[in-house]
Amino acid sequence: MTDKDGKSMPNEREPGVPSRDAPVTTRPKEPPTRRAFLTGATSLFGAAAAHVLLAPFLGHAANGSGDPTRVPGALATEYGRRSPFERAKRLTKPQRSRTPLQDLHGIVTPSALHFERHHNGVPLIDPAKHRLLVHGLVERPLLFTLAELKRFPSISRLVFIECSGNSGKEWKGPKGKTVQEIHGLTSTSEWTGVRLSTVLSEAGLTPGAAWMLAEGSDAAAMTRSLPLNRVLDEALLCYAQNGEPLRPEQGYPLRLLVPGYEGNTCIKWLRRLKLVASPMMTREETSKYTDLMPDGTARQFTFDMEAKSVITAPSGGQRLKKTGYVEIRGLAWSGRGRVEKVEVSVDGGKNWRTARLQAPVLPKCHTRFCLDWWWDGGKAVLQSRCIDETGYRQPARQDLVEVRGTNSYYHYNAIQSWQIDEAGNVRNG
Repeated sequence: MTDKDGKSMPNEREPGVPSRDAPVTTRPKEPPTRRAFLTGATSLFGAAAAHVLLAPFLGHAANGSGDPTRVPGALATEYGRRSPFERAKRLTKPQRSRTPLQDLHGIVTPSALHFERHHNGVPLIDPAKHRLLVHGLVERPLLFTLAELKRFPSISRLVFIECSGNSGKEWKGPKGKTVQEIHGLTSTSEWTGVRLSTVLSEAGLTPGAAWMLAEGSDAAAMTRSLPLNRVLDEALLCYAQNGEPLRPEQGYPLRLLVPGYEGNTCIKWLRRLKLVASPMMTREETSKYTDLMPDGTARQFTFDMEAKSVITAPSGGQRLKKTGYVEIRGLAWSGRGRVEKVEVSVDGGKNWRTARLQAPVLPKCHTRFCLDWWWDGGKAVLQSRCIDETGYRQPARQDLVEVRGTNSYYHYNAIQSWQIDEAGNVRNG
């Protein structure tokens, strides 16, 4: 390059940029390391995979049309997941979680929403190492692996489980706000396992065997004594729930199920069955799970969960937004058998109407009921009461308290009242 007088002048260039005439030297690139290659590939794959998996949920933002038919859907997954638009969840505390009954349909509780109760956390148990010992008053003490138990004929049954402390705070008067908070310690599942009678027949009962001590593998070593004459025909040793292995919080890999009995008798993480002549008077059947009566005596071994029901919609914390037709919905159950009838009142028990029972109506299982109602915008008090096949009728609160007092915490099954004001707000009352 020359100036106006024809003199040569240096090439002008940006700092660090070689001129056209300058020799260009290049340093050969080093081959990428295996770590760099894998890191880069993983990042690219992770981003692509995330995009594919979230495609159905990003569709509205991707095309702006809100039309899911214009966006590719997600690929198949190893384990199903619910839509991110569904928010039903358990109400949790360290040792328990409550089922969102107000958000469910039908009678089966999804395993992930089944209530849980434990006394010292959920143990992690390798099913290949787990054993069930059957001993005591038997002819042949036996030690079963899970695989050996699964070789026996299996049986599946829809059954509810209810913690005996469900609704317990209501003994002192209305406390909870929602149906989940008050009644959420009950759920129904399809349970699969082997009959207790089948397993005990292998061991052979000896004369004098009248009770059975069941013990769990948790850090609390939860134990309960059970009368053989009442549990032998119905009790199951379960290894599956709703078609898949038990969840850890539901007793994986093995739990005892006693249909209709209070939940604490359905020992989870079951490791031992000892046949004995009389109850062992463990902590859970003396200082716990007994009912203190007004005269100072205690009701002990009150196994059966009595008939009970609750309206789940409209229920506490909900709101009726306009007058007109409302379908009142709820659940009823009894530990003594089938639900025979459910009656519903909208005026605090002055008048009762018979609700419709939705099939199936099974013994010792949640039963769904519903009733057509026309809300006129005035105050109302919704109630339901269950009558089971034995003729037992769910009591009003004042009738239950008159007999049992208010010193107990367990086995509360009084009629639940939901008060509705003129604005449609629903609260416990």
